[in-house]
Amino acid sequence: MFTDEERIKGSAKLPAHSRHSHAPLKLLAEMAAEHGRELVALFYDTLLRDQEAAQFLNHAVVQERLSSSLIEWLTQLFSGQDIRDSPEKQARQKIIGEVHARIKIPVHLVMTGALVIKTRLAELLQGQAVDPLVGIRALQLADARMDTAVMLISQSYVKDTTARARLDEAYRLFSLDQDAAVDKETQRASLMEWSQNTLFALLQAGPGGGLLRLGDSAFGLWLRHRAQFMFEQSAQFSTVVRLVERIDEMLLPELDAPRKRQDGSSALADLRAAVDEISFLVADLFQTLSTMEGGRDPLTRALNRRFLPAILGREVTFAKENGTALSVMLVDIDHFKAINDRHGHQVGDEVLRQVAQVIVGNVRATDFVFRYGGEEFLIVLVETGIEAAANIAERIRADMEGHIFETGSSGGLSVTASIGIALHSGHPDQKFLIKAADEALYRAKAAGRNTVELAPIYGEGGKGIWPLAT
Repeated sequence: MFTDEERIKGSAKLPAHSRHSHAPLKLLAEMAAEHGRELVALFYDTLLRDQEAAQFLNHAVVQERLSSSLIEWLTQLFSGQDIRDSPEKQARQKIIGEVHARIKIPVHLVMTGALVIKTRLAELLQGQAVDPLVGIRALQLADARMDTAVMLISQSYVKDTTARARLDEAYRLFSLDQDAAVDKETQRASLMEWSQNTLFALLQAGPGGGLLRLGDSAFGLWLRHRAQFMFEQSAQFSTVVRLVERIDEMLLPELDAPRKRQDGSSALADLRAAVDEISFLVADLFQTLSTMEGGRDPLTRALNRRFLPAILGREVTFAKENGTALSVMLVDIDHFKAINDRHGHQVGDEVLRQVAQVIVGNVRATDFVFRYGGEEFLIVLVETGIEAAANIAERIRADMEGHIFETGSSGGLSVTASIGIALHSGHPDQKFLIKAADEALYRAKAAGRNTVELAPIYGEGGKGIWPLAT
């Protein structure tokens, strides 16, 4: 395979002095150093005006982090070794592609940005006081290097996106019948409880007393975060969503400020009919499910870590699009290695099972509990702010501290845990959120264990990777 320099070699014979004083690669390096800021400003100005691209960018992020990253990328690309001969440069492009796949930046936006830079670079090269043949070869070299970089970014992007799509589908299939009988009855009970509470509120307080929206109830929370993932392709699910919206936007306001309908019909009767239809449709959805157990850790029954990118990625997107809170918690069992070494792995396994039970007993059915590592659990707390997350973490910590872990012949053990919490700050990359929780967990360990630490509420600053975000 030819390098980019070899592919353009011989396209034009250069005067001897030009080959030495104004070599194409040297010219490109000089252009990147002199005009880098202008190229970067044009790149981001173009994308910020694009409605699709603007959702991944804002002016503060561009100024604080991304501009310097893109300048660095251009400088490295237009200097030194051919990208095809540099494993280090290739690895950087692959990382960029992985980041873009994680935060779901369309690959065509990267191509658009590269085209903006190449077009302006061509204009700038035309104005340089160098041998025209040197300018032509410099432009060919710039095209070759940028096209190679974008090709590597795209390859990595497609590979990572395909893998995540397979995980999404695997988790969806797993979700379709995981604990279906229990989930079905739980949500049926939640719907009936909301219906009864609404009727009691109307009887006791009368109109104007304020009614809890169905979408804000436990059933509504489940509908947004569990059912949407399980049944999103179903027409029945779409009907349930429309019925909930009709109840919240039309029927409840009418009941809270009653006005006689001209046709003599009753809003209360319509509410009951809508609730009955939702109950029927939800039961019908669950009826279609089939058993699949491969998505849970066999020891603790927590979710398998391989589903974390699919679930957390979706929740991060939901939080950004809807302005809701999202917190992540990492729970690590203190001195777990000592338990295994002193009492054996069988006792260690029993401790892990009981720790998982303590965690599950302190979170909601709509939250996600993962077996994250050997003695670590990761909990995704949906629509939960930092204060509520801290309260949940403290309950888990206190319950574990007060729990006697029955382990058979070894008797009862006392076990504690360290916990780190991070609040989603708007950053689109889920790894940023996990890293913040992990750093908080490290501080909890360093503070003496058996404690809860909160991550600072980060903005979107920090050094990133070109082109759009990290």
